[in-house]
Amino acid sequence: MKTKTNFRWTICTMLFMATTINYLDRQVLSLTWKDFIAPEFHWTNNDYGNITALFSIFYAISMLFAGRLIDWLDTRRGFLWAIGIWSLGACLHAFSGIFTAFVVTGTKVFGFEAARASIAIAENTGLVISVSVSFFIFARLVLAFGEAGNFPAAIKTTAEFFPKRDRALATSIFNAGATVGALAAPLSVPFIAEAWGWEMSFIIIGVLGFLWMGCWLFLYKKPEEHHRISEDELRYIRQDNDQATEEKDIGKEHKKTTILRYFGYRQTWVFVVGKLMTDGVWWFFLFWTPAYLSAIYQMDTTEAAVPLFVLYSITLLSIIGGWLPGYFVSTGIHPYKARLKSMFIFALFPLLTLFAQPLGHISYWIPVVIIGIAGAAHQSWSANIFSIVGDLFPRKAIATVTGIGGMAGGVGSFLINKGSGVLFDYSRTTQLGLMGFKGEEAGYFIVFAICAVAYLLAWTMMKMILPRYKEVTVI
Repeated sequence: MKTKTNFRWTICTMLFMATTINYLDRQVLSLTWKDFIAPEFHWTNNDYGNITALFSIFYAISMLFAGRLIDWLDTRRGFLWAIGIWSLGACLHAFSGIFTAFVVTGTKVFGFEAARASIAIAENTGLVISVSVSFFIFARLVLAFGEAGNFPAAIKTTAEFFPKRDRALATSIFNAGATVGALAAPLSVPFIAEAWGWEMSFIIIGVLGFLWMGCWLFLYKKPEEHHRISEDELRYIRQDNDQATEEKDIGKEHKKTTILRYFGYRQTWVFVVGKLMTDGVWWFFLFWTPAYLSAIYQMDTTEAAVPLFVLYSITLLSIIGGWLPGYFVSTGIHPYKARLKSMFIFALFPLLTLFAQPLGHISYWIPVVIIGIAGAAHQSWSANIFSIVGDLFPRKAIATVTGIGGMAGGVGSFLINKGSGVLFDYSRTTQLGLMGFKGEEAGYFIVFAICAVAYLLAWTMMKMILPRYKEVTVI
C-alpha cells in the first residue's frame, strides 16, 4: 500500500522562509537609517530616497534578466545563486563605515567603532555623505541583483509542485513571507542595532540566507525525481491536462525565444501593467513607514516597533488572497475570471489610505491600521497577479515573464521612492500647504492619495488589455 504524501507543502515552506529572509534583508536599512546611519553620515531624506530609488531601478533591471537566468539554470541552482548573492549584498552594507572612513581620512581603520570615531572627526561633511551614499548604493546593487531571483524562482517552483487550482493558495502562503519578514524586522533590527551597532544588524540578518542554502540543497529535487513524493502526490501535482502535453514538449528542441518576443503578447502586458502600477505602493509602505512615524509622530525605531508589529500583523490577512479565488473557482467560475474578480475586491481596500492622514490627528493607530489593511490588500493582489502568469503561460516561460513584470514593478518603485524623498524634503523646507496639512504631512498626504487609487487604475487597464482568458501555448 502506497503512502500518500504532501511533500509539496514542505517546499512551499522553504519558499516562505526564503521570502521572509528576502524582506528581512530589504528592511534593515529602513529601520536603521533614521536613528543610526543618518546621524553618522549626515544623510537627508533625499539621500535615503536616492538609495532606495536606485535599489528599485537596480532590482527592476535585474528582474528582466533574473527570470531568464532562473529558466536557464533551473530552480535548484538558480535559487542558490540568487540567495547567495543577496545575502552577500546584505552583509556588505555593514562595511560602509570602514570604507567611508578610509576614503575620507586616507588611513586604514579596523573595526566598526574605529570607523565611527574617524568619521565623527572628519571635517569634510560633503565627502562623508557622498562616499557613504555611494557605498550603500553599491551594496544595494548587489542585494538587488540577488533578490531579483527570489520571485521568479519561487513562482517557477510553485508551478512545478502545485496544480493550477492550488497555485494562488501556495503563492499567498510563500508571499506571506514578505509580511512576516517585515513583521520580524522591527522586532529585531532596531534592538540589534542598539545593542551591537547598526553594522551587526546587517550581518546577523544577512547570514540567515546562507543557512537557508544548506536546507535547500538537502530538500529540493524535481517532483518526478523526489523520493519523498509518492505516485499519488505526483499524480495530483500533474493533474492539469495541459501539463501532460507540456511534459511531452520539454524533450523537444525549441527555437530560442528572445525576451523581446514576450512583449508581443497581451498576456505579458496584463502582468506588466499590474506590477508597474502597484508594486511601488508596497515598497513605499515598506521603506517609508518607519520614517513616517518618525517625521509625523516623533517616534524612534524602538518606539515604532510595536506599531510596526501591529501594522504588519494586519497584513497577514493576505492569506485570504489565496483562498478567495479558490472559493470562486469552486462555484464554477474560470480561474482567470476568479482571480480578476478577487483582485477587484482587493483593489477597493487601498482607498482607505485617503483617510490615513486626515484621521491621523486623532491617533497614530488609525494610519497604522489603515496602512496595514492596504498592505494586506496588496499582498492578496500580489498572490493573484503572480498566479495569473502560471495560468497564462507554459511552465518553461513562467520565470522569464515573472522577471519582466518584476522589472516593471521595480520601475514603479523607483518612481515612488525617488519622488517621495524629493517631495518630503521640499514640503518640509517650503512648509508646503495642502488640504489643511503643512510640511511633511502634506507630502505624505499626496503619496497616500496616489497609493489609494493605484490598484483600481491597474485593474481597469488589465481588464481592458485581456478581458477574457486566453492562454499562450507557443513560445
